[in-house]
Amino acid sequence: MYSKDELKQLKIEFWESFAAYCEVQPYLRHRRKMWILYNTKIKGVELKFDVGRQGAFVILEINHKKEEDRLAMFEKLTWYKKDLEKDIPSGLIWDICYIRESRQQVCRIYLSCEGIDFHRRQDWGQFFSFMAQNMYKLERNFLAIAEYIRE
Repeated sequence: MYSKDELKQLKIEFWESFAAYCEVQPYLRHRRKMWILYNTKIKGVELKFDVGRQGAFVILEINHKKEEDRLAMFEKLTWYKKDLEKDIPSGLIWDICYIRESRQQVCRIYLSCEGIDFHRRQDWGQFFSFMAQNMYKLERNFLAIAEYIRE
């Protein structure tokens, strides 16, 4: 079990190690910014990483405060499901009603890699590989349809 400070330090080491891993991946070189994440230029739509004891997650999250706006954006994204899932053989998990720990309701479209634990450093290679490869694909596919979603 980690103390609060030890867990904070572990998270810092994890994200610094992930950034170093991404910098040496051939398919990620020469990018101006490593990931777009919160800068999708679509209100209430973000790309995210999540890691924890339960595994790794690569997420496209719709977090509009208004439920009707959130559901409308989710429906719009379902129109482009085939495009979003391009080059992702297992497909994406489409969750129209995900409840965060903060009790906020959001829509999530995501991939997960379960059975790995953020607290085990020997699992970090699996985390990094899964997260980098799948965020690269999800981000690329999202950017291909983003112009249509903004309309």
